[in-house]
Amino acid sequence: MERKTGTISRGIRCPIIREGDDLAKIVCDSVIEAAKCDGFELRDKDVVAITESIVARSQGNYASVEAIAKDVKAKLGGETIGVIFPILSRNRFAICLKGIAMGAKKVVLMLSYPSDEVGNHLLTYDQLDDAGVNPYSDVLTLEKYRELFGANVHEFTGVDYVDYYAQIIKDAGAECEIIFANQAKSILSYADCILTCDIHTRTRTKRLLKAAGAKIVCGLDDILTAPVDGSGCNEAFGLLGSNKSTEDTIKLFPRDCFPFVKRTQELLSEASGKHIEVMVYGDGAFKDPQGKIWELADPCVSPAYTEGLKGTPNELKLKYLADNDFKDLSGDALKEAISKKIEAKDGSSLVGDMSSQGTTPRQFTDLIGSLCDLTSGSGDKGTPVVLVQGYFDNYTN
Repeated sequence: MERKTGTISRGIRCPIIREGDDLAKIVCDSVIEAAKCDGFELRDKDVVAITESIVARSQGNYASVEAIAKDVKAKLGGETIGVIFPILSRNRFAICLKGIAMGAKKVVLMLSYPSDEVGNHLLTYDQLDDAGVNPYSDVLTLEKYRELFGANVHEFTGVDYVDYYAQIIKDAGAECEIIFANQAKSILSYADCILTCDIHTRTRTKRLLKAAGAKIVCGLDDILTAPVDGSGCNEAFGLLGSNKSTEDTIKLFPRDCFPFVKRTQELLSEASGKHIEVMVYGDGAFKDPQGKIWELADPCVSPAYTEGLKGTPNELKLKYLADNDFKDLSGDALKEAISKKIEAKDGSSLVGDMSSQGTTPRQFTDLIGSLCDLTSGSGDKGTPVVLVQGYFDNYTN
Protein backbone atom coordinates (compact mmCIF):
# COMPACT_ATOMS: atom_id res chain seq x y z
CA MET A 1 0.00 0.00 0.00
CA GLU A 2 1.23 3.49 -0.83
CA ARG A 3 2.42 5.46 2.19
CA LYS A 4 0.18 8.46 2.86
CA THR A 5 2.37 10.47 5.22
CA GLY A 6 5.36 12.68 4.61
CA THR A 7 7.50 14.32 7.27
CA ILE A 8 6.70 13.34 10.87
CA SER A 9 8.20 15.06 13.92
CA ARG A 10 7.98 13.28 17.28
CA GLY A 11 9.04 14.61 20.64
CA ILE A 12 10.86 11.88 22.57
CA ARG A 13 10.54 11.85 26.36
CA CYS A 14 13.79 11.35 28.26
CA PRO A 15 14.95 11.22 31.88
CA ILE A 16 16.03 14.49 33.48
CA ILE A 17 19.67 14.91 32.48
CA ARG A 18 22.40 15.67 35.01
CA GLU A 19 26.11 16.42 34.73
CA GLY A 20 28.12 13.33 33.91
CA ASP A 21 25.23 11.33 32.43
CA ASP A 22 26.02 9.19 29.38
CA LEU A 23 23.80 11.29 27.15
CA ALA A 24 24.49 9.41 23.91
CA LYS A 25 23.30 6.15 25.49
CA ILE A 26 20.28 7.83 27.11
CA VAL A 27 19.25 9.35 23.77
CA CYS A 28 19.66 6.05 21.95
CA ASP A 29 17.73 4.09 24.58
CA SER A 30 14.95 6.69 24.69
CA VAL A 31 14.44 6.64 20.91
CA ILE A 32 14.44 2.83 20.73
CA GLU A 33 12.01 2.57 23.67
CA ALA A 34 9.70 5.18 22.13
CA ALA A 35 9.58 3.23 18.86
CA LYS A 36 8.65 0.05 20.70
CA CYS A 37 6.12 1.76 22.94
CA ASP A 38 4.32 3.69 20.20
CA GLY A 39 4.66 1.09 17.48
CA PHE A 40 6.65 2.90 14.80
CA GLU A 41 9.74 1.78 12.90
CA LEU A 42 13.01 3.60 12.52
CA ARG A 43 14.20 4.14 8.95
CA ASP A 44 17.35 5.10 7.11
CA LYS A 45 17.77 8.89 6.91
CA ASP A 46 15.68 9.52 10.03
CA VAL A 47 17.04 12.42 12.07
CA VAL A 48 17.51 12.38 15.85
CA ALA A 49 17.98 15.91 17.21
CA ILE A 50 19.03 16.75 20.76
CA THR A 51 18.51 20.14 22.32
CA GLU A 52 21.71 21.96 23.21
CA SER A 53 20.49 22.47 26.76
CA ILE A 54 20.81 18.84 27.80
CA VAL A 55 24.13 18.47 25.98
CA ALA A 56 25.59 21.38 27.95
CA ARG A 57 24.02 20.06 31.15
CA SER A 58 25.55 16.62 30.69
CA GLN A 59 28.90 18.31 30.07
CA GLY A 60 28.57 20.40 33.23
CA ASN A 61 29.25 23.50 31.15
CA TYR A 62 28.32 26.14 33.72
CA ALA A 63 29.95 29.34 34.95
CA SER A 64 29.36 31.79 37.78
CA VAL A 65 28.92 35.54 37.53
CA GLU A 66 32.23 35.80 39.41
CA ALA A 67 33.96 33.95 36.58
CA ILE A 68 32.39 36.32 34.04
CA ALA A 69 33.48 39.32 36.10
CA LYS A 70 37.05 38.09 36.39
CA ASP A 71 37.37 37.49 32.64
CA VAL A 72 35.74 40.81 31.76
CA LYS A 73 38.07 42.68 34.09
CA ALA A 74 41.13 40.92 32.68
CA LYS A 75 40.18 41.57 29.06
CA LEU A 76 38.62 45.05 29.29
CA GLY A 77 40.54 46.67 32.13
CA GLY A 78 37.94 46.88 34.89
CA GLU A 79 37.33 50.63 34.64
CA THR A 80 34.70 52.18 32.32
CA ILE A 81 33.29 49.70 29.84
CA GLY A 82 30.94 50.45 26.98
CA VAL A 83 28.44 47.59 26.72
CA ILE A 84 26.60 47.86 23.43
CA PHE A 85 23.75 46.18 21.53
CA PRO A 86 22.59 43.60 24.10
CA ILE A 87 19.36 41.75 23.50
CA LEU A 88 16.51 42.42 25.92
CA SER A 89 16.19 39.15 27.80
CA ARG A 90 15.93 38.09 31.42
CA ASN A 91 16.96 34.57 30.49
CA ARG A 92 19.69 35.31 27.95
CA PHE A 93 21.43 38.52 28.93
CA ALA A 94 20.49 39.75 32.40
CA ILE A 95 22.69 37.24 34.22
CA CYS A 96 25.59 38.01 31.85
CA LEU A 97 25.13 41.74 32.52
CA LYS A 98 25.41 41.09 36.24
CA GLY A 99 28.80 39.45 35.76
CA ILE A 100 29.94 42.13 33.32
CA ALA A 101 29.03 44.94 35.72
CA MET A 102 30.85 43.15 38.56
CA GLY A 103 34.00 43.41 36.43
CA ALA A 104 33.81 47.19 35.89
CA LYS A 105 33.68 50.43 37.83
CA LYS A 106 31.28 52.02 35.34
CA VAL A 107 29.10 50.59 32.58
CA VAL A 108 27.89 52.76 29.74
CA LEU A 109 25.04 50.70 28.36
CA MET A 110 24.11 51.50 24.76
CA LEU A 111 20.79 50.03 23.69
CA SER A 112 19.69 49.81 20.08
CA TYR A 113 16.24 51.19 19.32
CA PRO A 114 13.37 50.81 18.57
CA SER A 115 14.25 47.11 19.06
CA ASP A 116 17.16 44.86 19.80
CA GLU A 117 18.83 42.63 17.24
CA VAL A 118 16.29 39.83 17.53
CA GLY A 119 13.20 42.02 17.56
CA ASN A 120 12.39 42.72 21.23
CA HIS A 121 10.95 46.23 21.10
CA LEU A 122 11.60 49.14 23.42
CA LEU A 123 9.49 51.36 21.17
CA THR A 124 7.49 51.28 17.97
CA TYR A 125 8.41 53.03 14.73
CA ASP A 126 5.19 55.01 15.09
CA GLN A 127 6.50 56.43 18.38
CA LEU A 128 9.75 57.43 16.68
CA ASP A 129 7.88 59.05 13.80
CA ASP A 130 5.64 60.99 16.18
CA ALA A 131 8.67 62.22 18.13
CA GLY A 132 10.63 63.13 14.99
CA VAL A 133 13.51 60.83 15.96
CA ASN A 134 15.80 59.35 13.31
CA PRO A 135 17.01 55.96 14.61
CA TYR A 136 19.78 55.84 11.99
CA SER A 137 21.55 58.90 13.33
CA ASP A 138 20.12 60.21 16.62
CA VAL A 139 21.79 59.39 19.93
CA LEU A 140 19.46 59.71 22.91
CA THR A 141 20.41 60.10 26.54
CA LEU A 142 18.28 58.37 29.15
CA GLU A 143 16.78 61.73 30.09
CA LYS A 144 15.82 62.49 26.48
CA TYR A 145 14.42 58.99 26.03
CA ARG A 146 12.19 59.39 29.09
CA GLU A 147 11.15 62.89 28.05
CA LEU A 148 10.06 61.68 24.61
CA PHE A 149 8.72 58.21 25.37
CA GLY A 150 8.23 57.79 29.10
CA ALA A 151 8.22 54.22 30.45
CA ASN A 152 7.68 51.38 28.00
CA VAL A 153 7.27 47.74 28.95
CA HIS A 154 7.89 44.66 26.85
CA GLU A 155 4.73 43.30 25.22
CA PHE A 156 5.19 39.76 26.51
CA THR A 157 7.22 40.08 29.72
CA GLY A 158 5.80 43.34 31.09
CA VAL A 159 9.36 44.46 31.93
CA ASP A 160 10.78 47.95 31.46
CA TYR A 161 14.20 46.72 30.32
CA VAL A 162 15.79 50.14 30.64
CA ASP A 163 15.10 50.26 34.37
CA TYR A 164 15.72 46.52 34.76
CA TYR A 165 19.19 46.60 33.22
CA ALA A 166 20.11 49.82 35.04
CA GLN A 167 19.23 48.23 38.38
CA ILE A 168 21.27 45.11 37.61
CA ILE A 169 24.33 47.25 36.93
CA LYS A 170 23.87 49.32 40.08
CA ASP A 171 23.24 46.27 42.27
CA ALA A 172 26.48 44.77 40.96
CA GLY A 173 28.35 47.77 42.35
CA ALA A 174 29.04 49.70 39.15
CA GLU A 175 28.07 53.18 38.10
CA CYS A 176 25.53 53.15 35.26
CA GLU A 177 24.91 55.43 32.29
CA ILE A 178 22.44 54.53 29.54
CA ILE A 179 22.26 55.86 25.99
CA PHE A 180 20.31 54.80 22.90
CA ALA A 181 21.97 54.57 19.49
CA ASN A 182 22.28 52.32 16.47
CA GLN A 183 25.72 53.31 15.18
CA ALA A 184 28.44 51.31 16.94
CA LYS A 185 30.93 54.18 16.93
CA SER A 186 28.54 56.35 18.98
CA ILE A 187 29.76 54.59 22.13
CA LEU A 188 33.27 55.99 21.64
CA SER A 189 32.14 59.39 22.93
CA TYR A 190 31.59 57.67 26.28
CA ALA A 191 34.13 54.83 26.51
CA ASP A 192 37.01 53.32 24.55
CA CYS A 193 36.97 49.80 26.03
CA ILE A 194 33.97 48.17 24.40
CA LEU A 195 32.11 44.90 24.89
CA THR A 196 29.78 44.38 21.95
CA CYS A 197 26.92 42.04 22.77
CA ASP A 198 25.24 41.58 19.40
CA ILE A 199 25.02 38.03 18.09
CA HIS A 200 24.77 37.78 14.32
CA THR A 201 26.26 41.19 13.46
CA ARG A 202 29.18 40.99 15.91
CA THR A 203 31.97 40.64 13.33
CA ARG A 204 30.95 43.83 11.54
CA THR A 205 30.46 45.70 14.81
CA LYS A 206 33.95 44.77 15.99
CA ARG A 207 35.45 45.86 12.67
CA LEU A 208 33.69 49.24 12.78
CA LEU A 209 34.75 49.92 16.37
CA LYS A 210 38.38 49.07 15.71
CA ALA A 211 38.39 51.25 12.59
CA ALA A 212 36.89 54.13 14.60
CA GLY A 213 39.73 53.99 17.17
CA ALA A 214 38.46 51.92 20.07
CA LYS A 215 41.21 50.98 22.50
CA ILE A 216 39.86 47.49 23.31
CA VAL A 217 37.08 45.64 21.52
CA CYS A 218 35.65 42.34 22.71
CA GLY A 219 32.42 40.51 21.97
CA LEU A 220 30.43 38.16 24.13
CA ASP A 221 32.12 35.46 22.05
CA ASP A 222 35.47 36.54 23.55
CA ILE A 223 34.41 36.12 27.18
CA LEU A 224 34.84 32.71 28.86
CA THR A 225 36.54 31.16 25.85
CA ALA A 226 38.68 29.31 28.40
CA PRO A 227 37.96 28.19 31.98
CA VAL A 228 38.24 30.77 34.74
CA ASP A 229 38.95 29.22 38.15
CA GLY A 230 37.61 25.89 36.91
CA SER A 231 34.47 27.27 35.28
CA GLY A 232 32.87 26.03 32.11
CA CYS A 233 33.65 27.79 28.85
CA ASN A 234 33.03 27.73 25.13
CA GLU A 235 36.09 28.10 22.92
CA ALA A 236 34.07 29.05 19.83
CA PHE A 237 31.21 31.16 21.21
CA GLY A 238 32.15 32.33 24.70
CA LEU A 239 29.02 33.70 26.39
CA LEU A 240 26.93 33.57 23.21
CA GLY A 241 24.15 31.03 23.47
CA SER A 242 24.24 31.01 27.26
CA ASN A 243 21.12 30.84 29.44
CA LYS A 244 20.35 31.63 33.05
CA SER A 245 20.71 28.62 35.34
CA THR A 246 20.45 30.18 38.80
CA GLU A 247 20.54 33.78 40.03
CA ASP A 248 24.35 33.60 39.97
CA THR A 249 25.10 30.94 37.34
CA ILE A 250 24.80 30.53 33.59
CA LYS A 251 24.66 27.43 31.43
CA LEU A 252 26.93 27.95 28.46
CA PHE A 253 26.39 26.75 24.89
CA PRO A 254 27.70 23.16 24.66
CA ARG A 255 31.32 22.52 23.70
CA ASP A 256 32.92 20.11 21.27
CA CYS A 257 29.68 18.41 20.21
CA PHE A 258 30.90 16.52 17.16
CA PRO A 259 32.18 13.45 19.07
CA PHE A 260 28.80 13.32 20.82
CA VAL A 261 26.73 13.27 17.62
CA LYS A 262 29.05 10.67 16.06
CA ARG A 263 28.81 8.36 19.07
CA THR A 264 25.03 8.78 19.24
CA GLN A 265 24.79 7.88 15.56
CA GLU A 266 26.92 4.76 16.13
CA LEU A 267 24.78 3.63 19.07
CA LEU A 268 21.57 4.15 17.10
CA SER A 269 22.99 2.20 14.19
CA GLU A 270 23.95 -0.71 16.45
CA ALA A 271 20.52 -0.72 18.12
CA SER A 272 18.35 -0.29 15.02
CA GLY A 273 20.42 -1.39 12.04
CA LYS A 274 19.52 1.91 10.35
CA HIS A 275 21.62 4.86 9.21
CA ILE A 276 20.26 7.71 11.30
CA GLU A 277 21.51 11.29 11.19
CA VAL A 278 22.09 13.14 14.46
CA MET A 279 22.28 16.83 15.31
CA VAL A 280 22.38 19.16 18.29
CA TYR A 281 19.96 22.08 18.01
CA GLY A 282 19.22 25.27 19.90
CA ASP A 283 16.95 28.11 18.85
CA GLY A 284 15.01 27.76 15.64
CA ALA A 285 15.51 30.31 12.88
CA PHE A 286 12.06 31.82 12.52
CA LYS A 287 10.27 35.08 13.30
CA ASP A 288 7.09 35.54 15.32
CA PRO A 289 4.62 37.64 13.32
CA GLN A 290 2.81 38.93 16.42
CA GLY A 291 5.71 40.06 18.59
CA LYS A 292 8.11 40.57 15.63
CA ILE A 293 10.73 38.58 17.55
CA TRP A 294 13.30 36.59 15.61
CA GLU A 295 13.77 33.41 17.62
CA LEU A 296 17.48 32.91 16.95
CA ALA A 297 19.24 34.23 20.06
CA ASP A 298 21.82 31.42 19.83
CA PRO A 299 24.88 32.02 17.65
CA CYS A 300 23.74 29.21 15.33
CA VAL A 301 20.88 26.72 15.11
CA SER A 302 23.12 23.64 15.23
CA PRO A 303 26.64 23.54 16.70
CA ALA A 304 27.23 19.95 15.48
CA TYR A 305 25.66 17.42 13.12
CA THR A 306 26.54 14.28 11.22
CA GLU A 307 27.70 14.26 7.61
CA GLY A 308 24.34 13.52 6.01
CA LEU A 309 22.86 16.80 7.26
CA LYS A 310 25.21 19.03 5.30
CA GLY A 311 23.76 21.05 2.46
CA THR A 312 20.51 22.64 1.33
CA PRO A 313 17.31 21.32 -0.30
CA ASN A 314 17.34 20.87 -4.08
CA GLU A 315 13.64 20.58 -4.75
CA LEU A 316 11.07 21.14 -7.46
CA LYS A 317 7.93 23.16 -6.80
CA LEU A 318 5.00 20.81 -7.38
CA LYS A 319 2.42 23.54 -7.82
CA TYR A 320 4.63 25.22 -10.46
CA LEU A 321 4.85 21.95 -12.39
CA ALA A 322 1.09 21.39 -12.08
CA ASP A 323 0.21 24.91 -13.23
CA ASN A 324 2.80 25.20 -16.02
CA ASP A 325 4.66 22.18 -17.37
CA PHE A 326 1.70 19.82 -16.94
CA LYS A 327 -1.25 22.19 -16.91
CA ASP A 328 -3.19 20.04 -19.38
CA LEU A 329 -2.91 16.86 -17.28
CA SER A 330 -4.91 15.64 -14.30
CA GLY A 331 -5.41 12.56 -12.13
CA ASP A 332 -3.03 9.64 -12.59
CA ALA A 333 -1.47 11.16 -15.70
CA LEU A 334 -0.51 14.30 -13.74
CA LYS A 335 0.83 12.23 -10.86
CA GLU A 336 2.93 10.10 -13.20
CA ALA A 337 4.33 13.10 -15.07
CA ILE A 338 5.35 14.91 -11.88
CA SER A 339 6.83 11.73 -10.43
CA LYS A 340 8.98 11.22 -13.53
CA LYS A 341 10.13 14.84 -13.37
CA ILE A 342 11.24 14.35 -9.76
CA GLU A 343 12.93 11.04 -10.51
CA ALA A 344 14.83 12.66 -13.38
CA LYS A 345 16.68 14.99 -11.02
CA ASP A 346 20.36 14.14 -11.32
CA GLY A 347 21.62 15.96 -8.25
CA SER A 348 22.76 19.07 -10.12
CA SER A 349 21.73 22.40 -8.63
CA LEU A 350 18.29 23.73 -9.49
CA VAL A 351 19.23 27.31 -8.56
CA GLY A 352 17.81 29.61 -11.23
CA ASP A 353 15.46 26.94 -12.59
CA MET A 354 11.91 28.32 -12.69
CA SER A 355 10.54 24.96 -11.53
CA SER A 356 12.32 25.42 -8.17
CA GLN A 357 11.21 29.01 -7.49
CA GLY A 358 9.63 29.47 -4.07
CA THR A 359 11.45 26.53 -2.50
CA THR A 360 13.50 27.21 0.61
CA PRO A 361 17.28 27.28 -0.05
CA ARG A 362 18.29 27.18 3.61
CA GLN A 363 20.65 24.81 5.36
CA PHE A 364 19.10 21.46 6.27
CA THR A 365 20.22 21.96 9.86
CA ASP A 366 18.49 25.35 10.09
CA LEU A 367 15.24 23.96 8.69
CA ILE A 368 15.25 20.77 10.73
CA GLY A 369 16.44 22.60 13.85
CA SER A 370 13.53 25.04 13.55
CA LEU A 371 11.09 22.14 13.23
CA CYS A 372 12.63 20.49 16.29
CA ASP A 373 12.54 23.70 18.35
CA LEU A 374 8.83 24.06 17.66
CA THR A 375 8.27 20.38 18.47
CA SER A 376 10.16 20.31 21.76
CA GLY A 377 9.03 23.73 22.96
CA SER A 378 10.82 25.57 25.76
CA GLY A 379 8.61 24.69 28.71
CA ASP A 380 7.41 21.51 30.36
CA LYS A 381 6.86 19.10 27.48
CA GLY A 382 9.76 16.93 28.63
CA THR A 383 10.85 16.07 25.09
CA PRO A 384 14.41 17.38 24.66
CA VAL A 385 15.01 14.83 21.90
CA VAL A 386 13.10 14.96 18.61
CA LEU A 387 12.81 12.22 15.99
CA VAL A 388 12.14 13.51 12.47
CA GLN A 389 11.11 10.94 9.88
CA GLY A 390 10.52 11.36 6.17
CA TYR A 391 12.23 14.75 5.92
CA PHE A 392 14.31 13.67 2.94
CA ASP A 393 11.39 11.95 1.18
CA ASN A 394 9.74 13.42 -1.87
CA TYR A 395 6.49 12.79 -3.76
CA THR A 396 7.87 9.58 -5.31
CA ASN A 397 8.85 7.81 -2.06
